[in-house]
Amino acid sequence: MIQRIQTVYLLIAEILIGALFYVPFAEIAGKEGSIYRFDIKGIYLEGVQKSEIIYSSLPLVLLWAMSLILILVTIFLYKNRVLQMRISTINIFILLGLGGLIFYYVWSGAKLLMGVYSLTIYLVFPVIAAILIYLAIRAISKDELLVRSIDRIR
Repeated sequence: MIQRIQTVYLLIAEILIGALFYVPFAEIAGKEGSIYRFDIKGIYLEGVQKSEIIYSSLPLVLLWAMSLILILVTIFLYKNRVLQMRISTINIFILLGLGGLIFYYVWSGAKLLMGVYSLTIYLVFPVIAAILIYLAIRAISKDELLVRSIDRIR
């Protein structure tokens, strides 16, 4: 059944992770006073057309895409609840890795540019999505226990 509370949790997590494509994670003020922006594409000079990417973030894009795909797959695996819980658990670790990798890129980018970084609120989106997926796992396990108890009665 797709109209369960875990689907709502997973959809909100999907929206949060999807929003990471459009928002900046941090701004880095270089030592010469220039402002660099860090988003899903990498670190680049802000305000310059066709600015070259100083620090690429391909592993970040891969984790981001993998997380989006796994959440979507999890939503449509509602008939196989055990597999749904396993994929959701893997996705939690991917999201926590995504958050850690974002912070690592910001830290190392600021060190590379010898500047100071300021994080945005969007950095907590992977953590919030991981919490929502955990709540979805709890709801899925409740459904699984309910189905097993009904099978015992028959």
